[in-house]
Amino acid sequence: MKMVKSRAAVGFCILLLSGLGGCSRQQSDWEKARAANTTESYEQFLKRYPTGEFSAQAQARVKELYEERDWQKARDTDTQDAYQAFLKQYPEGKWSEEARIRVENFTLAQAPPTATPAGDAADNPRSPAAGAATAPAPPVAAPPHVAAAPPTPAPAKEANAVSSARAYGVQLGAFKSSADAAKRRWAVLEKDYPKLLAGLAPTVAPRKTSSGTLYRLQLVGLSEKRARAICNSLQAKSQPCVLIHGHR
Repeated sequence: MKMVKSRAAVGFCILLLSGLGGCSRQQSDWEKARAANTTESYEQFLKRYPTGEFSAQAQARVKELYEERDWQKARDTDTQDAYQAFLKQYPEGKWSEEARIRVENFTLAQAPPTATPAGDAADNPRSPAAGAATAPAPPVAAPPHVAAAPPTPAPAKEANAVSSARAYGVQLGAFKSSADAAKRRWAVLEKDYPKLLAGLAPTVAPRKTSSGTLYRLQLVGLSEKRARAICNSLQAKSQPCVLIHGHR
């Protein structure tokens, strides 16, 4: 009886040591996979331990590494099709917001320029509208005893000049989920860059696309100098920003 108990105890100890050895090997292999930090190392770990203690972490890291690889490929290609393909594969990924902004940037660049205002066309001798305009009638001379009236300023021309000076803007994001996502993004930017964005109020401009509506976070009515300064400062901090001209 004692011998049976002794054998059972030995068997239990062997099983326990075997289990501890397996845990130790898995821990060691996990540390090796993390040190290599490649898709190959994590996939080999998952092949060996498909339901192990660290399998969920390994799967998540494999996904992150593949996304990083595909994002780098999209950036190297730098075309609208490349960014759209990335978004199709990773619609809610780490770089999905920036990919949407870059797609929108290509869309803005391909849009036709805004029409030249009538006031500007009349002042531009190279404008087709200026050449087609009817020549004005010569002024009627005032009688000698009546003083000639001073020329009346053209308020429309001045308004066009002011409007043209503030025809620039910046786009700070393009969000697929909702307008609230754009507003939340603005709250973060305003908190992080209070001096740069002081006194500015954003607009959320929806735009329908083939894949749904994009809610574009924009600052409009800026001078070209300020719009470029904002974008340059944000891009220097790795924040997405697109310069826009005119209201689209």
